[in-house]
Amino acid sequence: MLLAIEQGNTNTLFAVHDGTEWIAQWRTATDAMRTADEYAVWLHQLFEMGGAKLSSGLSMKDLDGCIISSVVPQSIFNLRNLARRYIHVEPLVIGENVNLGIEVRIPKPSEAGADRLVNAIGALQVYEGDLLLIDSGTATTFDVVSGGAERGQGAFEGGLIAPGINLSLQALHEAAAKLPRIAIQRPEVVIGRDTVTSMQSGVFWGYIALIEGLVDRIKAEWGKPMTVVGTGGVASLFEGSTESIDRFDPDLTIRGLLEIWRRNTHL
Repeated sequence: MLLAIEQGNTNTLFAVHDGTEWIAQWRTATDAMRTADEYAVWLHQLFEMGGAKLSSGLSMKDLDGCIISSVVPQSIFNLRNLARRYIHVEPLVIGENVNLGIEVRIPKPSEAGADRLVNAIGALQVYEGDLLLIDSGTATTFDVVSGGAERGQGAFEGGLIAPGINLSLQALHEAAAKLPRIAIQRPEVVIGRDTVTSMQSGVFWGYIALIEGLVDRIKAEWGKPMTVVGTGGVASLFEGSTESIDRFDPDLTIRGLLEIWRRNTHL
């Protein structure tokens, strides 16, 4: 079984694939100081609990592979030690001599984040033609991926990075003394009647406007049809609120990790 670890700035996803399907997924807050032993204790408890697709609990002994994608460099040491000490394997780490099987068409390919490249590979397994991937997390990224002659083939063409919706809420709260910390949700109306609904409307509908405006500009500059795919921790909030996103796909990243694992282990 494969343990796939996808670490963002805010959350870290641990997912287990049994060779046929993903049988378990868990998320934890990203903490760069968390040790391999702490991860192991946390996972052990979750493994014993099992899940909807598990007839019984899991064990570290059931795992025979590990792949890691992280945008937090200081965490990689501890995640690598988790794989070495408790799974007894050398993990594949995105960005470290791993064959991605995708051309990166930007002047400095090393500057493309691991998460953005993994998303591109995951999308190319499912969608045909040219793609625009919108990943809503700590940052909101817009990435252009050109499709190849066959499904699964293509290239990362570049994109842009904007602050994430949670980051904007945090900035409002921290920079303005009278503005409270609020939860993200879709307001029923655009014009707020109190501080909380005004903040919710400004952030939510402001991000919808950001998405729609940037999608239009990217499509105009690209000059060819594109399928727009939304993913990421808060992408589901926007579903039904804009026609600029054609598909919502929460599994882009783990699908990409699985494909990279297969390409590098020939499974």
